[in-house]
Amino acid sequence: MKKMCLLFIVVSCVCSSQNKQLLYGFSEVPQALLINPGAQIENDWYVGVPLLSHLHANVGLSGLSAYDVFAKDGRDFNSKLRDVVYSMDDKDVFAINQQLEILSGGFAFGSDYEKNEYLSFGLYEELDVFSYFPKDYAVLAYEGNFNNIDRTFDLSDLNVSGELISVLHVGYNKKVSNKLTIGARGKIYSSLVNVNSTKNSGTFVTKPGTENFYKHIFNLGLELRTSGLSSLTNDENSDFSNDVSTLKKRVLFGGNLGLGFDIGFTYRLKENLTIDGSIQDIGFIRHKKDIENHKLDGYYEFDGINPLFPESSQGQTAQEYWDEVAEQYENLFDVEKTNDKYTTWRPVKLNAAINYAFGKNSSKDECNCKANTERYDNAVGIQLFAVNRPKQPQLALTAFYYRRLIDQLRLKAAYTLDSYSSTNLGLGISVHLGNVNFYVMADNLLKFQNLAKAQSLSLQLGFNYIFKTNENE
Repeated sequence: MKKMCLLFIVVSCVCSSQNKQLLYGFSEVPQALLINPGAQIENDWYVGVPLLSHLHANVGLSGLSAYDVFAKDGRDFNSKLRDVVYSMDDKDVFAINQQLEILSGGFAFGSDYEKNEYLSFGLYEELDVFSYFPKDYAVLAYEGNFNNIDRTFDLSDLNVSGELISVLHVGYNKKVSNKLTIGARGKIYSSLVNVNSTKNSGTFVTKPGTENFYKHIFNLGLELRTSGLSSLTNDENSDFSNDVSTLKKRVLFGGNLGLGFDIGFTYRLKENLTIDGSIQDIGFIRHKKDIENHKLDGYYEFDGINPLFPESSQGQTAQEYWDEVAEQYENLFDVEKTNDKYTTWRPVKLNAAINYAFGKNSSKDECNCKANTERYDNAVGIQLFAVNRPKQPQLALTAFYYRRLIDQLRLKAAYTLDSYSSTNLGLGISVHLGNVNFYVMADNLLKFQNLAKAQSLSLQLGFNYIFKTNENE
Protein backbone atom coordinates (compact mmCIF):
# COMPACT_ATOMS: atom_id res chain seq x y z
CA MET A 1 0.00 0.00 0.00
CA LYS A 2 2.86 2.39 0.83
CA LYS A 3 4.42 1.78 -2.59
CA MET A 4 1.08 2.40 -4.32
CA CYS A 5 0.61 5.72 -2.48
CA LEU A 6 4.14 6.80 -3.32
CA LEU A 7 3.72 5.81 -6.98
CA PHE A 8 0.54 7.90 -7.14
CA ILE A 9 2.41 10.92 -5.76
CA VAL A 10 5.26 10.52 -8.24
CA VAL A 11 3.09 9.89 -11.30
CA SER A 12 1.12 12.98 -10.33
CA CYS A 13 4.13 15.07 -11.27
CA VAL A 14 2.93 15.37 -14.83
CA CYS A 15 3.45 18.95 -15.87
CA SER A 16 2.80 21.27 -18.67
CA SER A 17 2.19 24.93 -19.17
CA GLN A 18 -0.40 26.94 -21.03
CA ASN A 19 2.22 28.21 -23.46
CA LYS A 20 1.06 28.23 -27.10
CA GLN A 21 4.23 29.51 -28.68
CA LEU A 22 3.46 28.04 -32.11
CA LEU A 23 0.04 29.67 -32.31
CA TYR A 24 1.17 33.01 -30.90
CA GLY A 25 1.79 35.47 -33.75
CA PHE A 26 0.58 33.03 -36.43
CA SER A 27 -1.75 35.70 -37.82
CA GLU A 28 -3.23 33.56 -40.62
CA VAL A 29 -4.95 31.44 -37.95
CA PRO A 30 -7.87 33.37 -36.36
CA GLN A 31 -7.35 31.66 -32.98
CA ALA A 32 -4.11 33.65 -32.56
CA LEU A 33 -6.42 36.47 -31.41
CA LEU A 34 -7.23 34.42 -28.30
CA ILE A 35 -3.60 34.78 -27.20
CA ASN A 36 -3.07 38.38 -28.30
CA PRO A 37 -6.25 40.43 -28.88
CA GLY A 38 -4.01 43.14 -30.36
CA ALA A 39 -2.57 40.91 -33.07
CA GLN A 40 -2.67 41.88 -36.74
CA ILE A 41 -5.74 40.60 -38.60
CA GLU A 42 -5.41 38.77 -41.93
CA ASN A 43 -9.10 38.26 -42.79
CA ASP A 44 -12.35 40.18 -43.25
CA TRP A 45 -14.41 37.60 -41.40
CA TYR A 46 -14.24 33.99 -40.29
CA VAL A 47 -16.37 31.27 -38.71
CA GLY A 48 -14.87 28.39 -36.79
CA VAL A 49 -16.21 24.91 -37.41
CA PRO A 50 -18.20 24.16 -34.21
CA LEU A 51 -16.26 21.90 -31.80
CA LEU A 52 -13.42 21.61 -34.35
CA SER A 53 -12.07 25.14 -34.68
CA HIS A 54 -9.57 24.75 -31.86
CA LEU A 55 -8.57 21.65 -29.93
CA HIS A 56 -5.62 21.93 -27.58
CA ALA A 57 -4.02 19.45 -25.17
CA ASN A 58 -0.78 19.86 -23.26
CA VAL A 59 0.82 17.30 -20.96
CA GLY A 60 4.36 16.51 -19.83
CA LEU A 61 6.71 15.55 -17.01
CA SER A 62 8.78 17.76 -14.72
CA GLY A 63 12.01 16.38 -13.32
CA LEU A 64 11.49 12.93 -14.81
CA SER A 65 9.77 10.97 -17.56
CA ALA A 66 7.59 7.87 -17.44
CA TYR A 67 10.59 5.99 -18.82
CA ASP A 68 12.58 6.76 -15.66
CA VAL A 69 10.08 4.78 -13.58
CA PHE A 70 8.66 2.10 -15.87
CA ALA A 71 11.51 1.28 -18.28
CA LYS A 72 12.40 -2.41 -18.61
CA ASP A 73 16.12 -1.82 -18.12
CA GLY A 74 16.89 -4.50 -15.55
CA ARG A 75 17.01 -2.07 -12.64
CA ASP A 76 15.00 -2.72 -9.51
CA PHE A 77 11.71 -0.78 -9.48
CA ASN A 78 12.22 0.34 -5.89
CA SER A 79 15.62 1.79 -6.79
CA LYS A 80 14.14 3.76 -9.66
CA LEU A 81 11.30 5.00 -7.48
CA ARG A 82 13.77 6.09 -4.79
CA ASP A 83 15.88 7.99 -7.34
CA VAL A 84 12.79 9.83 -8.56
CA VAL A 85 11.68 10.81 -5.05
CA TYR A 86 15.05 12.27 -4.12
CA SER A 87 15.79 13.90 -7.48
CA MET A 88 12.62 16.01 -7.46
CA ASP A 89 11.88 18.97 -5.20
CA ASP A 90 8.87 20.99 -4.11
CA LYS A 91 9.20 23.32 -7.13
CA ASP A 92 8.43 20.52 -9.61
CA VAL A 93 4.84 20.61 -10.75
CA PHE A 94 1.93 18.58 -12.04
CA ALA A 95 -0.27 20.40 -14.53
CA ILE A 96 -2.60 19.56 -17.40
CA ASN A 97 -4.25 22.07 -19.69
CA GLN A 98 -6.89 21.27 -22.31
CA GLN A 99 -9.13 23.54 -24.37
CA LEU A 100 -12.03 22.88 -26.72
CA GLU A 101 -13.53 25.74 -28.70
CA ILE A 102 -17.29 25.23 -28.91
CA LEU A 103 -17.98 28.10 -31.31
CA SER A 104 -16.12 31.15 -32.63
CA GLY A 105 -16.28 33.87 -35.23
CA GLY A 106 -15.17 37.37 -36.12
CA PHE A 107 -15.62 40.16 -38.65
CA ALA A 108 -14.01 43.42 -39.71
CA PHE A 109 -15.87 46.72 -39.83
CA GLY A 110 -15.16 50.41 -40.34
CA SER A 111 -15.01 52.71 -43.34
CA ASP A 112 -15.42 51.38 -46.87
CA TYR A 113 -11.86 52.48 -47.64
CA GLU A 114 -10.21 50.62 -44.78
CA LYS A 115 -11.91 48.31 -42.32
CA ASN A 116 -9.56 48.94 -39.42
CA GLU A 117 -11.71 47.52 -36.59
CA TYR A 118 -12.43 43.88 -35.82
CA LEU A 119 -14.86 42.13 -33.50
CA SER A 120 -14.34 38.50 -32.48
CA PHE A 121 -16.36 36.28 -30.17
CA GLY A 122 -16.75 32.72 -29.04
CA LEU A 123 -17.26 30.12 -26.33
CA TYR A 124 -14.70 27.55 -25.21
CA GLU A 125 -14.24 24.95 -22.49
CA GLU A 126 -11.01 24.67 -20.51
CA LEU A 127 -9.61 22.13 -18.06
CA ASP A 128 -6.70 23.29 -15.91
CA VAL A 129 -5.04 21.14 -13.22
CA PHE A 130 -1.98 22.24 -11.29
CA SER A 131 -0.04 20.83 -8.34
CA TYR A 132 3.43 21.15 -6.90
CA PHE A 133 5.28 17.95 -6.10
CA PRO A 134 4.63 17.23 -2.37
CA LYS A 135 8.27 16.48 -1.56
CA ASP A 136 7.96 15.85 2.18
CA TYR A 137 4.82 13.76 1.70
CA ALA A 138 6.69 11.59 -0.83
CA VAL A 139 9.70 11.13 1.45
CA LEU A 140 7.42 10.21 4.36
CA ALA A 141 5.51 7.75 2.16
CA TYR A 142 8.75 6.15 0.96
CA GLU A 143 10.78 6.04 4.19
CA GLY A 144 8.06 6.05 6.83
CA ASN A 145 8.71 7.74 10.15
CA PHE A 146 10.74 5.00 11.87
CA ASN A 147 14.01 6.34 10.41
CA ASN A 148 12.90 9.95 10.74
CA ILE A 149 12.49 10.40 14.48
CA ASP A 150 12.62 14.12 15.37
CA ARG A 151 12.48 15.11 11.69
CA THR A 152 9.88 17.78 10.93
CA PHE A 153 7.89 17.22 7.75
CA ASP A 154 6.48 20.33 6.05
CA LEU A 155 2.80 19.84 5.27
CA SER A 156 2.59 23.03 3.18
CA ASP A 157 4.12 21.01 0.31
CA LEU A 158 0.54 20.02 -0.54
CA ASN A 159 -0.54 22.63 -3.09
CA VAL A 160 -3.04 21.50 -5.71
CA SER A 161 -5.89 23.00 -7.74
CA GLY A 162 -8.11 21.84 -10.57
CA GLU A 163 -11.04 23.32 -12.41
CA LEU A 164 -13.29 22.83 -15.40
CA ILE A 165 -14.70 26.09 -16.79
CA SER A 166 -16.39 27.56 -19.83
CA VAL A 167 -15.47 31.00 -21.16
CA LEU A 168 -17.78 33.28 -23.13
CA HIS A 169 -15.73 36.08 -24.70
CA VAL A 170 -15.92 39.11 -26.97
CA GLY A 171 -12.82 40.84 -28.35
CA TYR A 172 -12.22 44.19 -30.00
CA ASN A 173 -9.21 44.93 -32.23
CA LYS A 174 -8.35 48.30 -33.78
CA LYS A 175 -5.63 49.30 -36.20
CA VAL A 176 -4.80 52.74 -34.80
CA SER A 177 -2.19 53.47 -37.47
CA ASN A 178 0.13 51.68 -39.87
CA LYS A 179 2.41 51.15 -36.88
CA LEU A 180 0.11 50.37 -33.96
CA THR A 181 -2.68 47.82 -33.44
CA ILE A 182 -4.35 47.38 -30.05
CA GLY A 183 -6.98 45.03 -28.69
CA ALA A 184 -8.88 43.83 -25.64
CA ARG A 185 -11.07 40.85 -24.83
CA GLY A 186 -13.76 40.62 -22.15
CA LYS A 187 -14.59 37.26 -20.60
CA ILE A 188 -17.36 35.72 -18.54
CA TYR A 189 -16.18 32.59 -16.73
CA SER A 190 -18.56 29.84 -15.67
CA SER A 191 -16.98 27.29 -13.33
CA LEU A 192 -18.41 23.80 -13.76
CA VAL A 193 -16.22 22.17 -11.09
CA ASN A 194 -13.47 23.58 -8.86
CA VAL A 195 -11.23 21.76 -6.37
CA ASN A 196 -8.35 23.45 -4.63
CA SER A 197 -6.12 22.98 -1.62
CA THR A 198 -3.55 25.77 -1.90
CA LYS A 199 -3.51 27.40 1.54
CA ASN A 200 -1.97 24.60 3.56
CA SER A 201 0.47 24.88 6.43
CA GLY A 202 1.66 22.83 9.36
CA THR A 203 4.13 20.14 10.37
CA PHE A 204 4.30 16.50 11.36
CA VAL A 205 7.01 15.07 13.64
CA THR A 206 7.57 11.76 15.44
CA LYS A 207 9.34 11.77 18.82
CA PRO A 208 10.20 9.10 21.38
CA GLY A 209 7.11 8.56 23.53
CA THR A 210 6.38 8.02 27.19
CA GLU A 211 2.96 6.38 26.93
CA ASN A 212 4.12 4.27 23.97
CA PHE A 213 7.19 3.81 21.80
CA TYR A 214 6.54 6.98 19.80
CA LYS A 215 4.56 10.18 20.02
CA HIS A 216 3.16 11.61 16.76
CA ILE A 217 2.70 15.38 16.81
CA PHE A 218 0.52 17.12 14.23
CA ASN A 219 0.40 20.91 13.92
CA LEU A 220 -2.14 21.27 11.13
CA GLY A 221 -3.54 24.01 8.93
CA LEU A 222 -5.02 22.05 6.01
CA GLU A 223 -7.98 23.08 3.87
CA LEU A 224 -9.78 21.62 0.86
CA ARG A 225 -12.29 23.85 -0.97
CA THR A 226 -14.68 22.57 -3.63
CA SER A 227 -17.54 23.92 -5.72
CA GLY A 228 -19.75 22.05 -8.15
CA LEU A 229 -18.42 18.71 -6.87
CA SER A 230 -20.62 17.59 -3.98
CA SER A 231 -23.77 17.41 -6.13
CA LEU A 232 -21.91 15.02 -8.46
CA THR A 233 -20.23 12.81 -5.86
CA ASN A 234 -23.04 12.72 -3.28
CA ASP A 235 -25.73 11.91 -5.81
CA GLU A 236 -27.51 8.67 -4.96
CA ASN A 237 -28.10 8.14 -8.67
CA SER A 238 -25.00 6.44 -10.05
CA ASP A 239 -25.98 7.07 -13.67
CA PHE A 240 -23.03 8.92 -15.22
CA SER A 241 -25.26 10.46 -17.88
CA ASN A 242 -27.01 12.49 -15.17
CA ASP A 243 -23.70 14.03 -14.15
CA VAL A 244 -22.92 14.87 -17.77
CA SER A 245 -26.31 16.53 -18.10
CA THR A 246 -25.63 18.57 -14.94
CA LEU A 247 -22.29 19.77 -16.29
CA LYS A 248 -23.86 20.78 -19.60
CA LYS A 249 -26.34 23.01 -17.77
CA ARG A 250 -23.45 24.86 -16.17
CA VAL A 251 -21.66 25.70 -19.42
CA LEU A 252 -23.56 28.91 -20.13
CA PHE A 253 -24.23 30.99 -16.98
CA GLY A 254 -25.21 27.89 -15.01
CA GLY A 255 -22.09 27.56 -12.89
CA ASN A 256 -20.22 29.81 -10.49
CA LEU A 257 -19.54 33.00 -12.43
CA GLY A 258 -16.58 35.32 -12.78
CA LEU A 259 -15.19 38.10 -14.95
CA GLY A 260 -11.87 38.70 -16.69
CA PHE A 261 -10.15 40.37 -19.60
CA ASP A 262 -7.12 40.22 -21.92
CA ILE A 263 -5.19 43.11 -23.45
CA GLY A 264 -2.61 43.17 -26.25
CA PHE A 265 -0.81 45.22 -28.87
CA THR A 266 1.35 45.05 -31.98
CA TYR A 267 3.79 47.87 -32.82
CA ARG A 268 5.86 48.17 -35.98
CA LEU A 269 9.25 49.71 -35.19
CA LYS A 270 10.23 49.50 -38.85
CA GLU A 271 8.54 48.09 -41.92
CA ASN A 272 9.97 44.65 -41.18
CA LEU A 273 10.63 44.87 -37.41
CA THR A 274 7.72 44.33 -35.01
CA ILE A 275 7.21 43.97 -31.27
CA ASP A 276 4.01 42.66 -29.69
CA GLY A 277 2.71 41.49 -26.36
CA SER A 278 -0.35 40.48 -24.39
CA ILE A 279 -1.62 39.80 -20.87
CA GLN A 280 -4.32 37.14 -20.54
CA ASP A 281 -6.84 36.15 -17.91
CA ILE A 282 -6.77 39.08 -15.53
CA GLY A 283 -9.83 37.90 -13.67
CA PHE A 284 -11.54 35.91 -10.93
CA ILE A 285 -14.36 33.46 -10.26
CA ARG A 286 -16.68 33.80 -7.26
CA HIS A 287 -17.79 30.42 -5.94
CA LYS A 288 -21.21 30.56 -4.26
CA LYS A 289 -23.11 27.47 -5.48
CA ASP A 290 -22.71 23.82 -4.47
CA ILE A 291 -19.91 24.59 -1.97
CA GLU A 292 -18.35 21.95 0.29
CA ASN A 293 -15.17 22.79 2.20
CA HIS A 294 -13.14 20.68 4.62
CA LYS A 295 -10.75 22.23 7.13
CA LEU A 296 -8.37 20.52 9.54
CA ASP A 297 -6.82 23.02 11.92
CA GLY A 298 -5.16 22.56 15.29
CA TYR A 299 -2.51 20.82 17.38
CA TYR A 300 -2.80 17.07 17.94
CA GLU A 301 -0.74 14.42 19.70
CA PHE A 302 -1.18 10.70 19.14
CA ASP A 303 0.52 7.97 21.18
CA GLY A 304 -0.83 5.05 19.23
CA ILE A 305 -2.81 2.07 20.52
CA ASN A 306 -1.70 0.35 23.70
CA PRO A 307 -1.13 -2.55 23.79
CA LEU A 308 0.13 -2.89 20.20
CA PHE A 309 -1.80 -6.14 19.80
CA PRO A 310 -3.48 -7.90 22.73
CA GLU A 311 -3.50 -11.62 23.31
CA SER A 312 -6.30 -13.34 21.43
CA SER A 313 -7.44 -14.87 24.75
CA GLN A 314 -8.70 -11.39 25.69
CA GLY A 315 -11.25 -11.75 22.95
CA GLN A 316 -10.11 -8.97 20.59
CA THR A 317 -9.75 -9.97 16.95
CA ALA A 318 -7.38 -8.38 14.41
CA GLN A 319 -10.32 -6.70 12.70
CA GLU A 320 -11.50 -5.26 16.01
CA TYR A 321 -7.99 -3.98 16.67
CA TRP A 322 -7.78 -2.13 13.34
CA ASP A 323 -11.31 -0.81 13.83
CA GLU A 324 -10.11 0.65 17.10
CA VAL A 325 -7.10 2.26 15.38
CA ALA A 326 -9.37 3.80 12.74
CA GLU A 327 -11.78 5.06 15.40
CA GLN A 328 -8.96 6.64 17.39
CA TYR A 329 -7.67 8.48 14.31
CA GLU A 330 -11.18 9.59 13.43
CA ASN A 331 -11.70 10.91 16.94
CA LEU A 332 -8.27 12.51 17.01
CA PHE A 333 -8.80 14.82 14.04
CA ASP A 334 -11.69 17.25 14.11
CA VAL A 335 -12.47 17.98 10.44
CA GLU A 336 -14.62 21.08 10.05
CA LYS A 337 -17.07 21.00 7.16
CA THR A 338 -18.36 24.35 5.88
CA ASN A 339 -20.22 25.87 2.96
CA ASP A 340 -18.37 29.20 2.97
CA LYS A 341 -18.13 31.10 -0.30
CA TYR A 342 -14.70 31.72 -1.78
CA THR A 343 -12.93 33.41 -4.70
CA THR A 344 -10.29 31.99 -7.03
CA TRP A 345 -8.06 34.05 -9.32
CA ARG A 346 -7.20 33.00 -12.83
CA PRO A 347 -3.52 32.28 -13.62
CA VAL A 348 -2.37 35.46 -15.39
CA LYS A 349 -0.28 34.84 -18.53
CA LEU A 350 2.19 37.15 -20.26
CA ASN A 351 3.44 36.97 -23.84
CA ALA A 352 6.01 39.26 -25.45
CA ALA A 353 7.85 38.89 -28.77
CA ILE A 354 10.04 40.63 -31.31
CA ASN A 355 9.75 39.69 -34.98
CA TYR A 356 12.09 40.44 -37.89
CA ALA A 357 10.68 39.82 -41.39
CA PHE A 358 12.79 39.40 -44.53
CA GLY A 359 12.61 38.07 -48.07
CA LYS A 360 10.15 40.47 -49.67
CA ASN A 361 7.50 38.71 -51.74
CA SER A 362 7.91 39.92 -55.32
CA SER A 363 4.32 38.95 -56.13
CA LYS A 364 3.00 41.64 -53.82
CA ASP A 365 1.98 45.03 -55.10
CA GLU A 366 4.64 47.52 -53.99
CA CYS A 367 1.90 50.11 -53.50
CA ASN A 368 0.08 48.06 -50.91
CA CYS A 369 -0.68 50.70 -48.31
CA LYS A 370 -1.30 48.25 -45.51
CA ALA A 371 2.40 47.38 -45.48
CA ASN A 372 1.95 44.30 -43.33
CA THR A 373 4.22 41.30 -42.87
CA GLU A 374 2.42 39.47 -45.68
CA ARG A 375 4.86 41.28 -47.98
CA TYR A 376 7.62 39.02 -46.64
CA ASP A 377 8.02 35.28 -46.98
CA ASN A 378 10.21 34.79 -43.90
CA ALA A 379 10.38 35.94 -40.32
CA VAL A 380 12.49 35.12 -37.26
CA GLY A 381 11.95 36.15 -33.70
CA ILE A 382 12.05 35.52 -29.97
CA GLN A 383 9.09 35.11 -27.65
CA LEU A 384 8.89 35.19 -23.85
CA PHE A 385 6.07 33.46 -22.00
CA ALA A 386 5.25 33.57 -18.29
CA VAL A 387 2.31 32.28 -16.24
CA ASN A 388 1.70 33.17 -12.61
CA ARG A 389 1.79 30.27 -10.16
CA PRO A 390 1.54 30.17 -6.32
CA LYS A 391 5.26 29.73 -5.57
CA GLN A 392 6.93 31.30 -8.59
CA PRO A 393 6.16 32.15 -12.24
CA GLN A 394 6.69 29.50 -14.90
CA LEU A 395 8.81 30.85 -17.75
CA ALA A 396 9.57 29.77 -21.32
CA LEU A 397 11.76 31.34 -24.00
CA THR A 398 11.15 30.51 -27.67
CA ALA A 399 13.11 31.20 -30.84
CA PHE A 400 11.05 30.76 -34.00
CA TYR A 401 11.24 30.81 -37.79
CA TYR A 402 8.22 31.52 -39.99
CA ARG A 403 8.07 30.62 -43.70
CA ARG A 404 5.41 31.05 -46.35
CA LEU A 405 6.12 28.38 -48.93
CA ILE A 406 3.13 29.34 -51.09
CA ASP A 407 0.01 31.41 -50.42
CA GLN A 408 -1.83 28.26 -49.38
CA LEU A 409 0.87 26.83 -47.09
CA ARG A 410 2.61 28.52 -44.13
CA LEU A 411 5.00 26.95 -41.61
CA LYS A 412 6.34 27.94 -38.22
CA ALA A 413 9.20 26.11 -36.51
CA ALA A 414 10.16 26.83 -32.90
CA TYR A 415 12.75 25.89 -30.30
CA THR A 416 11.56 26.37 -26.72
CA LEU A 417 13.65 26.39 -23.56
CA ASP A 418 11.76 25.90 -20.30
CA SER A 419 12.01 24.01 -17.01
CA TYR A 420 10.78 20.80 -18.62
CA SER A 421 13.06 20.32 -21.61
CA SER A 422 16.06 21.79 -23.40
CA THR A 423 15.32 19.90 -26.63
CA ASN A 424 11.79 21.08 -27.39
CA LEU A 425 11.41 21.50 -31.15
CA GLY A 426 7.94 22.26 -32.49
CA LEU A 427 6.31 22.72 -35.87
CA GLY A 428 3.08 24.43 -36.92
CA ILE A 429 1.40 24.16 -40.33
CA SER A 430 -1.45 26.27 -41.68
CA VAL A 431 -3.12 25.21 -44.94
CA HIS A 432 -5.63 27.26 -46.96
CA LEU A 433 -7.78 25.42 -49.48
CA GLY A 434 -10.06 28.06 -50.91
CA ASN A 435 -11.78 29.61 -47.93
CA VAL A 436 -11.15 26.62 -45.68
CA ASN A 437 -8.26 26.84 -43.23
CA PHE A 438 -6.78 23.84 -41.43
CA TYR A 439 -3.92 24.04 -38.95
CA VAL A 440 -2.01 21.56 -36.82
CA MET A 441 0.79 22.31 -34.35
CA ALA A 442 2.87 19.99 -32.18
CA ASP A 443 5.72 20.41 -29.70
CA ASN A 444 8.63 18.19 -28.68
CA LEU A 445 8.75 16.39 -32.00
CA LEU A 446 12.05 14.65 -31.17
CA LYS A 447 10.28 12.64 -28.48
CA PHE A 448 7.49 11.28 -30.68
CA GLN A 449 9.61 8.24 -31.52
CA ASN A 450 9.47 7.25 -27.84
CA LEU A 451 6.69 9.07 -25.98
CA ALA A 452 7.64 7.45 -22.66
CA LYS A 453 10.82 9.55 -22.60
CA ALA A 454 9.00 12.81 -23.33
CA GLN A 455 8.76 15.37 -20.54
CA SER A 456 6.23 17.52 -22.37
CA LEU A 457 3.89 17.10 -25.33
CA SER A 458 1.49 19.59 -26.88
CA LEU A 459 -0.95 19.34 -29.78
CA GLN A 460 -3.23 21.95 -31.37
CA LEU A 461 -5.45 21.65 -34.43
CA GLY A 462 -8.54 23.20 -35.92
CA PHE A 463 -10.71 24.10 -38.93
CA ASN A 464 -12.02 27.54 -39.91
CA TYR A 465 -13.86 29.14 -42.80
CA ILE A 466 -11.98 32.37 -43.65
CA PHE A 467 -13.09 35.04 -46.08
CA LYS A 468 -11.11 37.95 -47.58
CA THR A 469 -12.74 40.58 -49.77
CA ASN A 470 -9.44 41.31 -51.51
CA GLU A 471 -7.36 38.22 -52.09
CA ASN A 472 -4.45 40.31 -53.30
CA GLU A 473 -3.94 42.01 -49.97
